[in-house]
Amino acid sequence: MSDLTELSAADLGRGIGSGEIDPVALTQAFLDKIEAHPLADRIYARLTPDRALAEAEAARKRAAAGQRRSPLDGVPVSWKDLFDTAGVATEAGSKLLENRIPEDDAEVLKVATAMGLVCLGKTHMSELAFSGLGLNPVTGTPPSVNDPDAVPGGSSSGAAASVAFGLAPAAIGSDTGGSVRIPSAWNDLVGLKTTAGRMSLDGVVPLAKTFDTVGPLCRTVEDAALVFAALEGRAAPDLRGASLKGRRFARLTTIVLDDLRPEPAKAYATALDRLADAGAEIVDLDVPELAVPMGDAGLLFTTEAWANWGEAIDANPDVMFPPIRERFAAGRNANGAEHWRALERMAAARAAWAAATAEFDAVLCPTAPNLPPNLAKLMEQGEYYVTENLLTLRNTRVGNVMGLCALSLPTGLPSCGISLMCPPNAEDRLLRLGAAAEAALA
Repeated sequence: MSDLTELSAADLGRGIGSGEIDPVALTQAFLDKIEAHPLADRIYARLTPDRALAEAEAARKRAAAGQRRSPLDGVPVSWKDLFDTAGVATEAGSKLLENRIPEDDAEVLKVATAMGLVCLGKTHMSELAFSGLGLNPVTGTPPSVNDPDAVPGGSSSGAAASVAFGLAPAAIGSDTGGSVRIPSAWNDLVGLKTTAGRMSLDGVVPLAKTFDTVGPLCRTVEDAALVFAALEGRAAPDLRGASLKGRRFARLTTIVLDDLRPEPAKAYATALDRLADAGAEIVDLDVPELAVPMGDAGLLFTTEAWANWGEAIDANPDVMFPPIRERFAAGRNANGAEHWRALERMAAARAAWAAATAEFDAVLCPTAPNLPPNLAKLMEQGEYYVTENLLTLRNTRVGNVMGLCALSLPTGLPSCGISLMCPPNAEDRLLRLGAAAEAALA
């Protein structure tokens, strides 16, 4: 058999089910590969080998007894370092939380463990999840798979790197403004942003709970569907027979095409052609009401982020990377009435969006309008950091402010993704569309 660490999560699960793959040997293979990898320390904040091997041993026994709990029972995955792990540090990429050791697992980790997923360890991330770039000079900046001099995308930066570099078959991240989809796009992965409120955030270090979501970063749509189902403790959506024939997609023109860099623009145009060739009808769509909450994004996100972290930051400001600290501090003086009015404007825009997009199966846009920026330039030029971070998160933020579920797919051009967005809680439909789109883009 080929190198097990290069197989998809779904194929690994099938191999365990057929008896061809031993979960313990599989987990040990990943642990050994991580131990030997020259970039592992930039990807994993810490490993959980004892836990992983114990969980793999339990999966081995279930497989032998014909009692597997899910298609991924016995498959190891990585977890972003904001999901609590009992007895193991969870620091969310921040010195503010150094040596924070929770007593219990996050609720979503408990569910995934009950479905048989094996916890390999915790991956590096942007400080407190408040950056789309993945640059973290405080606890570690993971590598970018396509450019050693660039950032990997954040905040689920190590999550993406763990999969892209073959150090995990799948990863669990979080997405508040694009933090699953950006690193997925920049590292040629599939990233699923789930609907806010759909999965428990108990035991997940918060950024802004109004928008925080849990989601997988994977090699394939099938893997994303299986991991998503395991996180919810249920059967995966059926992707068989998925087709684009007769599907109507909206090509969003509001905001998301502004200042599109040449490479993402070319990748997006090519991807749209392939979707059309596979039978999809693609129609331009302008939703002018979207501009209001997008303009309010700083007020919406930063106010809540500062409410969560302002006291801790003020108590120990020097341990933070200044651009991240300053982004939090922008919410310091927000007016409560202004924030409430912004929430009401967002609700009105969501209603307008729902009406405008009701006749479409999904809405399309480039996942990111830019390529991964140069790491050294970000460190040297503060204004460049700010402008690139805001541009990076602009398109993905549409899904967050509109309360949607969204899926980023590789286009075939390095570090360029295309996003499909569906209404809240339509993940199963989205994943079927994603499976068909994945086949067309391949």
